[in-house]
Amino acid sequence: MKDFYKIIKYIFPYKVQAILNIFFNVLSTIFSVFSFAIVIPFLGILFKTQALVTEKPALDITSVSSLQHNFNYWLSNIIIEHGEIKALISMGVLVIIATFFKTLCFYLANHFMVPLRNGVVKDIRNQLFDKVISLPIGYFSEEKKGNIIARMTNDVQEIEWGIMSSLEMIFRDPIKILIYLGTMFIISWQMTSFVFILLPIVGLIIGRTGRSLRKVSMTGQQQMGSLMAQIEEMIGGLRIIKAFNAEKHISDKFKDTNKDYTGLMNFVNKKRFLASPLSEFLATIAVVVIMWYGGTLILGDNALLSPAALIGYLVIFSQIISPAKTLSSSWFNIKKAMASVDRVNDILDQTNPIVEKQGATEITEFKNSIEFKNVNFAYTEDIPVLKNINLKIQKGQTVAIVGQSGSGKSTMVDLIPRFYDILEGEILIDGINIKDYKLSNLRELIGYVHQTPILFNDSIANNIAFGKQNVSQKNIEEAAKVANAHDFILESENQYDTNIGDGGCKLSGGQRQRLSIARAVLKNPPILILDEATSALDTESENLVQEALDNLMQNRTSIVIAHRLSTIKRADLICVLHEGQIVETGKHEELIAKKGMYYKLNNIQNG
Repeated sequence: MKDFYKIIKYIFPYKVQAILNIFFNVLSTIFSVFSFAIVIPFLGILFKTQALVTEKPALDITSVSSLQHNFNYWLSNIIIEHGEIKALISMGVLVIIATFFKTLCFYLANHFMVPLRNGVVKDIRNQLFDKVISLPIGYFSEEKKGNIIARMTNDVQEIEWGIMSSLEMIFRDPIKILIYLGTMFIISWQMTSFVFILLPIVGLIIGRTGRSLRKVSMTGQQQMGSLMAQIEEMIGGLRIIKAFNAEKHISDKFKDTNKDYTGLMNFVNKKRFLASPLSEFLATIAVVVIMWYGGTLILGDNALLSPAALIGYLVIFSQIISPAKTLSSSWFNIKKAMASVDRVNDILDQTNPIVEKQGATEITEFKNSIEFKNVNFAYTEDIPVLKNINLKIQKGQTVAIVGQSGSGKSTMVDLIPRFYDILEGEILIDGINIKDYKLSNLRELIGYVHQTPILFNDSIANNIAFGKQNVSQKNIEEAAKVANAHDFILESENQYDTNIGDGGCKLSGGQRQRLSIARAVLKNPPILILDEATSALDTESENLVQEALDNLMQNRTSIVIAHRLSTIKRADLICVLHEGQIVETGKHEELIAKKGMYYKLNNIQNG
C-alpha cells in the first residue's frame, strides 16, 4: 500500500477533478446497468414468459423490488393496451435513452480525467526539474547526465501510464464491478455468492504472474539511462571519436547495451501483454461455470431462476469482464511503473547538504576581506583535496592561485560561492562565516568566468543578460564593449538577436569567452573569480580576452586561477598550491627570488 501511495499522492492537488470523474463514472455505470437490466423483461415479452401485472403496486423508491414491480406494471399496461410490438418499441427507446446518458457520463468522466492526468505529469516534471537544479554540483559528479535525463523523460512517461492505470483501478473499474455485482446479487444471490468464490481465484493467478515485473523494469530503466548517457557522450565527444577512428568501438558498445535493453523490454512487454488474454481466458472459464450453475437453478424441481433472468444475469456478468481485464492490465502497468517511481524518488529524496541557515544574514555589499581559516576539504572522506588552507584576500586585491593540475585550485575557489561546503575550518567574508549569509545574496556578490565558457542555446543578448530581469539593450551593449565583443556581434547575421546554437557552437572559442565575460560585466559583481579563462585560446583571441579581463577586473577583488604565469605577473598576491596545501605566497618577483615551487613552474613554462 505504501508503494501504491507513491503514485496516488500526485493526484491530491486535483481532487475536484477526481471527485467529478468518480461521480460521472458512477452515473455511467448506473445507466449501463439499467440498459442491460431491461434485457430481462424484453426477453420475457419475446418468449412470452413475462407475467402481466394488472394491479398497480405501491411505489417505494428506496426499494429495488418496488421499482421492479412498478416497471413490470407499466410494461404490462403497454402490452394490454397497445400490444407486444409496441412494448418492444418502448423498451428499445428506453435502451437508447439509457445508452445516451451512459455515454454522455462516460465522456464527462474522461473529460475531467484529462486535466488530472496531464496536470499530474506536469507536476512530477516540475518537481523533478526543481530538485535537479537545486542539488549541489557534487551530486552530478557521481551521476551520469544521461541517466538523469532518462529519469526526467522515460521514467516520467512510465509513471504517467502507471498513474492512469491506478486511476482506472481506483475510480472507474471497482465502481463498475461493485454496481454490476450488486445488480447480479439482486437477480440471484445464490449465483453471485458463487461468483465471489471465483473472482479471488482469478485475481490471485493474475497477481502472481505480475510479481516479478517491478524488479525487471527497474533494470530496464537503468539500461535506458545507460543508453542515454552513451548518446550524450557520443554527441559531446564526436570530434574525438572521429579523430581516433573509434566509430566502430563506440557503435559496438552502444549496440551491446541496446541489445541488453531490448531483451529486457521484450521480457517485460511479453509478460505485460499476458494480462489481457489470461484474464479473458479465466473469465471465459468463469462464465461457463456460472452457466452450469445457473442451469442447475433453472432445471431443478424448485426453479429459483427464470431463463430470461439467467440470460440477463450473464449479460451483466459479461460487463464485468472488461473492467476486470483492465484491472489486471492496470496491475501489470503499476508494477512496471513502480520501478520508475523508485528511480524518480531516488532523485526527489536526495538531501541537499548546501542548506541556508535559518535566519541567515543578508549581505548586499563586500566591504573588507575574504579569509580562509584552517580550511580542510575532501570530496570523499578518504582522499583530502585541500589541507589547512589559510589565506586572506583584501578588498580590491588581485590574487592569483597557481599550481600543477590536480593541486586543488578550482576546488578552492568553488568553496567561496558554496558550490561545496568545507569539512573543517571557516571561510569568512567581512569577518562573518559564509554559512551565515543568505545563499542568494552570497552568490550575487560573485562573478564567475570559467575556462570553458558555458552558454545557452539562445540569442547573444539573452546570454549576456542571463539571470537578470528587464535589462536594457543599452546596458547589454555597454557590457559587450567592455568585453571586446561588440564588434563581432555587430558582424553577426542578426547582431544581438543572433542565436548562438547549442553551447555557443556557432561561435569561436574566443568569441564564446568574451560573451561569458560580458555576462560577468553586466552582473557587475564586487568579487570576481577567473578560472583559467584564457588557457584554451589562441594568441590573438587570448590578447582580446585578456584585454577584456583587464577591463573587467578594474576596481574589483579578483581571484585568478592561472595556467600561464605570464598573465599574473602584476597580481598583488600569488598563492602557490601543491597537493592541496599552500606552499608559497608573495608577488612574482619575491617568489622568483625564493627559487621554490613557483620558480620551478616559471622555468618550465619559459623552457
